[in-house]
Amino acid sequence: MTQKEITRLRVINQTVDKVITIREAAEILSLSERQVLRLKKGVVEEGPAFIIHKNRGRKPKHAISDGTRDLIIKLKQTKYKEANFNHFQELIEEHENIQVSYPTVYRILTEAGIKSPKKHRKRKTHHRRKRKPTKRHVSAN
Repeated sequence: MTQKEITRLRVINQTVDKVITIREAAEILSLSERQVLRLKKGVVEEGPAFIIHKNRGRKPKHAISDGTRDLIIKLKQTKYKEANFNHFQELIEEHENIQVSYPTVYRILTEAGIKSPKKHRKRKTHHRRKRKPTKRHVSAN
């Protein structure tokens, strides 16, 4: 349980034991009285586990599956080795029918330790110009 959930449970238990009122509990928890009543009823019927959010530990519904993630990594390492991330994303969308955004491809591949190939331009060498000869002042005697 998080600290917030522990505090909620403590306050709800105080309402169950009639130590504080529903209105006081609502003010302490920054909730409406209706929500405090809902929490109180849940704790009485189901116990302290009612306070814990039901989505804890679940994978988000819109998350990319592990199979798709592994396929993207495999394709990048084999079939589309030379393509940069942006081109790779376009290729898998066109040829493999995998619809994922560029940031998703970037995140998946960088987490797997794969870097996007960059153009290797030859560096221009810097040629220094010859210094002009210095003028020597000849003193007139």
